[in-house]
Amino acid sequence: MCGIVAYIGSKDVYPILIKGLKRLEYRGYDSAGIALLNGDLNVYKKKGKVQELENFVVGKSTRGNTGIGHTRWATHGKPDDTNAHPHTSGNGRLTLVHNGIIENYASLKKALIKDGHTFHSETDTEVLVHLIEAVQDRYNLPLEEAVREALTQVVGAYAIVVMDKNDPDKLVAARKASPLVLGIAEDGFYVASDGTPIVEHTKKVVYLDDEQIATVLRNGSYEIRSIDNELHTPYVQELNIEISKIEKGGYDYFMLKEIHEQPETIHDAMRGRINAGEKWVKLGGMDDYLERIANARRFVILGCGTSWHAGLVAEYLFEDLARIPVEVEYASEFRYRNPVITEEDVVIGISQSGETADTYAALELARDNGAFLYGIVNVVGSSIARLTHAGSYIHAGPEIGVASTKAFTGQVTLLTLMALQIGRLKGTISDEYFAELVSELEAIPAKVQRVLENNEKIAYIASEIKSANNALYLGRGYNFPVALEGALKLKEISYIHAEGYPAAEMKHGPIALIDENMPVVVIATNKSAYEKIASNIQEVKARKGIVIAVVTEGDSVISKMADYSIEIPDTAEPLTPLLSSIPLQLLSYHTAVLRGCNVDQPRNLAKSVTVE
Repeated sequence: MCGIVAYIGSKDVYPILIKGLKRLEYRGYDSAGIALLNGDLNVYKKKGKVQELENFVVGKSTRGNTGIGHTRWATHGKPDDTNAHPHTSGNGRLTLVHNGIIENYASLKKALIKDGHTFHSETDTEVLVHLIEAVQDRYNLPLEEAVREALTQVVGAYAIVVMDKNDPDKLVAARKASPLVLGIAEDGFYVASDGTPIVEHTKKVVYLDDEQIATVLRNGSYEIRSIDNELHTPYVQELNIEISKIEKGGYDYFMLKEIHEQPETIHDAMRGRINAGEKWVKLGGMDDYLERIANARRFVILGCGTSWHAGLVAEYLFEDLARIPVEVEYASEFRYRNPVITEEDVVIGISQSGETADTYAALELARDNGAFLYGIVNVVGSSIARLTHAGSYIHAGPEIGVASTKAFTGQVTLLTLMALQIGRLKGTISDEYFAELVSELEAIPAKVQRVLENNEKIAYIASEIKSANNALYLGRGYNFPVALEGALKLKEISYIHAEGYPAAEMKHGPIALIDENMPVVVIATNKSAYEKIASNIQEVKARKGIVIAVVTEGDSVISKMADYSIEIPDTAEPLTPLLSSIPLQLLSYHTAVLRGCNVDQPRNLAKSVTVE
């Protein structure tokens, strides 16, 4: 949550900051601000989106080739001009932007007030910049030393960039439990919360590790030290982002673009990892640890939101195909329990960003209890990718829309490959069934493309339900997690209250809500429970509910019962989530657009939850 971009070098900084903030706006859009340094310090902040800030700055001085910027998702303090970042020290010398939460800000603030500091905002961030000021004044320290000393007193998570009006040729950046990347270019240095604002300027980057502090100078030199003042040799990597992937490419919204990218991204998740002709599946991330993983006493899968739903699909996959017991846990609950974890367990962390705070902390807890950690993430070099013992990238490219689409199907694809490879090794899946599933999996991208051809029909169905206040999603077996995911998508971006349930559980409560105003979305593709799903639909129809059924092509029974039906191509039942999730993504998208909602930036949400 929240986005940081900063630059020091020879270029005009203002365009870099504004364009960078627009690229980062998916991380937070309650308010935005910039600070520009060129002899004088100019700070401009505005509630609302980056465009509001850009309008506010028109006619004002934007000179400077050093600056920091921030787009905010509010934690401490309501979204307004005052609480927007950057924040400035009491003496006007230091300016700071911050992602994360300073947990002990209240006690620090109390001590600083006692020492004569005055605060103007409700934020924990203003406390931090005053703390750095106090340390710098007390010990007469250069900026990097003042930051390092101040951070030893801080409890919580942070990614910060600080500049000093009296030391204009220097920026200092630091991180703990919140991502920060340093871009190295001939014209200067770039700092950002992720690679999207940096990629058009340089592909040489350093991902800061926890409790590392980077000091960058206008003359082109830099160093990285730990909070304990130990010098670290930076590991320079190639930034693997294509600019075309972070532009809308002619689509009205990133979400729609990312839905339509799924034939490509599912193929990319499988590329080099599967061959139906030669009948093999191989994940490079598992190679050195395959026996350890396959012989696990159980798998514990950790995730939040959409990633948790992908984990639920994996529970069916691993237990069905690999015969390994699975527990799927909300990372946010797992980390605050006293879970029973042993060295015989494999703990799988799923996160699109690889930075989800709860998932990261839950994995740390599992590691400390001796478990083997496996990460499934999208962002190369992310915190979870570095924490885990092994893992695999889904290769979906940047996902800008807040509501996850291509990351979900990428995660499910990768988890399917894992289950197939482990099941083949253990002999828990027959050669014939393995060959069938591998062949069917290779065909999924083309079948997703066929599902996308239903776009206009789904848009019409959305127009029929757009005024609903509530919706119910029902699924069985492999498609129960898809029901949960479909309901989440609808509530996230259209603000219609929606719940997902196992279809058989409808009679245990939710049926009381069904009336002629209630859309009920039923995923009815399961061959193994077809008659039971048909009975569930009859129960909904008996109570005048509006039934939207996702059915297999050629279905002649349920499609006649339903008010509306959406067909998907036939495939093996374990693979149906990769197809049945697509029409639900489109349904939520079109419903939200018809309701006038901002699909890419739904209220109160941000893309990457890097704070508790």
